[in-house]
Amino acid sequence: RALPPQSENAYLCQIYNLTLLCMEDYIVEPQSVQFLVQHGFDFNKQYSQGIPYHKGNDKGNENQSQSVRTFFLELIRAKKPLVLHNGLIDLVFLYQCFYAQLPDNLGTFTADLSEMFPAGIYDTKYASEFETRFVASYLEYAYKKCKRENCKLKDSSSQHLTVEFCNYSASMSHYIDYRHCSLEEESHNVGGENKVPVCEKFSAYGWCPKGVKCPQSHNIDLIIDEDDKLWEKRKKRKHKWKRRKNTEESAKPFEQESSGKEMELAQNGEEGPPRKQSCYEPAAATQITPISECRPLEENMDTEPEASSDTSAQWEEDQGSTAGTAAQAETHDPPSQGGTHRAGFDAFMTGYIMAYVWMLKKGKNTDAGAGPWLPDCHNKLYLSGKSVPLQVVKSLFSKSSKAHSQKMKLVWASG
Repeated sequence: RALPPQSENAYLCQIYNLTLLCMEDYIVEPQSVQFLVQHGFDFNKQYSQGIPYHKGNDKGNENQSQSVRTFFLELIRAKKPLVLHNGLIDLVFLYQCFYAQLPDNLGTFTADLSEMFPAGIYDTKYASEFETRFVASYLEYAYKKCKRENCKLKDSSSQHLTVEFCNYSASMSHYIDYRHCSLEEESHNVGGENKVPVCEKFSAYGWCPKGVKCPQSHNIDLIIDEDDKLWEKRKKRKHKWKRRKNTEESAKPFEQESSGKEMELAQNGEEGPPRKQSCYEPAAATQITPISECRPLEENMDTEPEASSDTSAQWEEDQGSTAGTAAQAETHDPPSQGGTHRAGFDAFMTGYIMAYVWMLKKGKNTDAGAGPWLPDCHNKLYLSGKSVPLQVVKSLFSKSSKAHSQKMKLVWASG
């Protein structure tokens, strides 16, 4: 929620984690369960205290009971923009588990979504690639870049993003988990020694099949440091090449050399979103400016460079203790353990990226209420391996589903 006049880019942040339990049979993958356990998910809590839900259409008079479905209807009634990161699967899950049976075709699904969220759907993964043009766009990487860049803006007394958190009484402490999340200082560069090499797969995708057993580093701060250095080298090489092109008069030998450099610039310069992934070469994109955040109010919010085995440290509202970074530096966990994923913390990172990108794009334009937040990202969902997004619109050739039409009547009848 944006705060009143005190600052145009100041937000009050509250994060909620709802532990849910599907009451129907379902299949789990061992790797997925391992990932969740490594990042602190408590399966005992889920099966003993999880809020029950079922898939598909409503059963009986569910709309009159206090359930996840009625809560989801309240979100639709609010007519607020919906912000996700790489959100296509999330939308499928939300629709199927808390709304209605999935339609048979994609056109009907997107038509329904466009009516459910008239204020728009925004995918921060798409924004990270095609608005800010980050080299990598997985969630923790994009968040850390935004934090870093924001911190630079603050240090230079420029317009910057500010986040505040609620103060809770001691009686609430049992229900709130804190996670330290300020920018990591240059601890990983102390002495300039190259401790553990960065895992290239994790660096590019934010995921590594070896998980915590990987002998290489999954430290996001270290990965961003290396990417920034590489970008600086490429910029220097580009300027050097331009100077040579302007001064040298030799023909063919120089043309052969420049053609190779032009190809490299097309992959890593303004011609397309710079990227490390080798699996997907999008069409139009560009280079990105790093992004980040500073200490004061956000000292409370940094993902840990090394995942702790303490499952009680789930992030919800971050206000926090600066003892976190020192403790992390002392740990002797495998070097590959990266920032921890939590539902609440992932939601915070997603919101932070959105707020930062919106601040950059609107600039000094104070008429932010007119039109969509980010017109170029409005109702566009990132598609893996594609250079074009999925447009969430109702086309002239698709109708809304019957189940959706009934639910919309219910939404506004009881609203």
